[in-house]
Order: sequence, then structure tokens, then C-alpha cells
Amino acid sequence: MLKGRCYTLKQNEKAILVGLDLSQPGEDIDRAMKELSLLAATAGADIATKVIQKRAAPDPANYIGKGKTEELSALIEYYAVDMVIFNDELSPSQIRNLDRIIETKVIDRTNLILDIFARRALSREGKLQVELAQMHYLLPRLIGLGNQLSRLGGGIGTRGPGETQLEVDRRVIRKRITDLKKEISALRKHRALHRQRRKRNRQQIISLVGYTNAGKSTLLNVLTGAELYTEDKLFATLDPTVRRGTLSGAKEVLFTDTVGFIEKLPRQLISAFQATLEELNAADVLLHVVDLSHPEYLKQVEVVRSHLAAIDHNYYEHEIMVFNKIDLVDDPSERAYLEREFPAASFISALNKIGIGALKENIAAYLNNQRCSLKIFLPYSEGKLYSELQKYGDVLSVISRSDHLEIEAAVDPEMADKLEPFTRS
Repeated sequence: MLKGRCYTLKQNEKAILVGLDLSQPGEDIDRAMKELSLLAATAGADIATKVIQKRAAPDPANYIGKGKTEELSALIEYYAVDMVIFNDELSPSQIRNLDRIIETKVIDRTNLILDIFARRALSREGKLQVELAQMHYLLPRLIGLGNQLSRLGGGIGTRGPGETQLEVDRRVIRKRITDLKKEISALRKHRALHRQRRKRNRQQIISLVGYTNAGKSTLLNVLTGAELYTEDKLFATLDPTVRRGTLSGAKEVLFTDTVGFIEKLPRQLISAFQATLEELNAADVLLHVVDLSHPEYLKQVEVVRSHLAAIDHNYYEHEIMVFNKIDLVDDPSERAYLEREFPAASFISALNKIGIGALKENIAAYLNNQRCSLKIFLPYSEGKLYSELQKYGDVLSVISRSDHLEIEAAVDPEMADKLEPFTRS
């Protein structure tokens, strides 16, 4: 059996799910295993059974301990499964040791999520970022794949005298990682140029964030009239999307949809998708979409906020909570609790278009609150700046004086900086 590879799951492969109950604060093994089941089903696996081992710490050799591994081997034979999926990222040595004992395909949570991302990525940028994450995952787990790596391109035909296959394989992957980073860097610069252009044009950006399957793409469709693919599965959409939409008062803004977050999101993916996640830093508003029907929705809020804090520690200054799927929740006390805890939140059903008008008003009010009210004394020679003010600000009144215009206006912070020299007569 080939060891150390980044496996791809086939449809209808039978699997056993394995989790470790460490009884740590904040950890819920049942919730974790339910999510692992959803991930496995999303990847196309059929679940034969689940195995949970209670330990104080993971076994360094084979994660669940020797005795439990032998029990697992018997279950594999009994259920005739194709693979075993573990709920944590396994070390290279753990994968090797498990592989020797159970003699079937071993997949950890990281490999599983990478497989789902690989299927969902449609754009060139998405595919490059997923491949980079896969290469970073594969490199330390490489034990020698023979000619399997020849498909990766480059390097393998230049083997030096006395060089082992393992060294060649590692060199191929490192070369591919370097090439991918260069391509992604170019895309990153391209994205940065787009952000600069949007900034010059004063385009306000509303980014949708949230736990995977919270309903972000459905909401984006409702807000913009787009027809993005939606499905009740984890990571149903992956590639970032930008669409134009309007708020109350016919104000046009840009809405962007980003990849959904999940607990224990592989570090390789966070690193590889840095170019995509940087888009969140440019957002004027973060719509944090929450699936209110999920039994652990508050835990999901914590997970998303921890990821947002790693990207921008001031994320909360731009966050608007959007509790979705209110049509599936009948408990009035739950709504009352959330209104107390999140007084500025919106409550909607994206699928049934409930509360969308109020959400748009909420966003518009937030954006208006970010604008500064100024009294400006603008010389007639500053015609270009006046045109810019008319285009990007709200001019409330204009009085013509002998040598200047006396203007009252509401503007964004960037425009306020430009006008600051003219705020004194």
C-alpha cells in the first residue's frame, strides 16, 4: 500500500469514523463526530460505524492506543470497509503505524477537508490554493510514492546519481510548492489591484462570513439577484464571489461571499487561502451569517470569530450578526435572548426572503454611521475636488460666497482626510 499520499475519496466508499474523547473543557466529542459524519458524507463516503476512544491524551504511536487499534482492525474486517477516517490530524508516524496494523486506507480530518476543497474548487485561483495546501500536507508524510508523483511535473526526470526515490519525490513536491506560491503571489497582486481600484471608486464592500452551510450563498443570491450554486452540504461553494447589489435608497454596493469556516480548519488551507481571506480586510461590513437552526450555533459563532480574529483583530468593529433560518426556530425565549445579547443583529430567512428589507436597512444605517459630517469652505479653484465630493459624498447644503463654496456634507473617512484642509474658513 502506498503511504503518505493525499487520498481522494470515491463515491460510496464504506468508512469507519474514529474519534478521541479527551474530556477537555469546551470539547464535545458527540458534536465533533456528527460534524465528521457530515464531512465524510459530503466527500461521498458511507458510514459503517463510529468508534470513540476515551484517553487522557492521544497515543504518540497510533493515536488511539495499541489495544483499540487491534479492535479497530477487527471492525474493519467485520464491516468490510474501504477506509478509516480519524477526527484529528495525524502525525506521519501515526499514519505509518496505523497503516501497518489495520491494512486499509487511513484518512485524517485534514486529508478529508482537503479532498472536499479539491472537489469544490472551480476557479483557477481556488484550484491553485487547494493544491498548495495538499502539497504542504503531503510533504512531511511522504514515504515514497514511486512514479505516482511524476504527474506533479518537473524535477523527477533530473535525478542525480545515487539519489533515492524518496529524495526525488520530496524535491518534486518542493519544486511544485515553489511554483504554486509564485502563481498565487501573482494572483494576490491582481486581487490587490482590484481592491485599490474599488477603493479609488469608493465602492463599499459587504463581505459575508460564517460557518460552513450557514446559508451565505443563499443570502448573496437574495441580496444581489445572483444565481450561485447552493446545496445543503458543507463547503457547497468554495470560490470567492463578488456581485453588485443595492441597499435601501437604491445605494449600490458590492457583496462578496467567502469560503465558510469550520472547527479545526486545516492550517494548510488557512495559509494557502491567505490571498482570498485578505479580501475580508478590505470589507466595510462583515455580515456574520449564523444558522440559527443548528443546535450548536453559539459554538459556531465562537469558531468563526476566532478565525476572523486571526485575520483581523479589529473584525468586531465591522461585524453585523445575521441570524438565518428563523423560520425553523419556534422558541420565542431564544429570540428574546439573542436580541438582548446581540442588539444590533438582524433575523432573517434567506431561503424564504424573510427580514431581507430590514437587513438592508441595518447595513445602510451602519454605513451611514461611519460617515463624518463636515462644514467645508472650498475655493472655486478646487472644481475637481468638488466633483469628487458630489460623486462620493452626500452634499446637504451649498452656499456660494465671494471666493468659495460653503458646503455641509456627510463623507467617508477617506474623503474627510482630503477635505480636512478646507474645514476652516
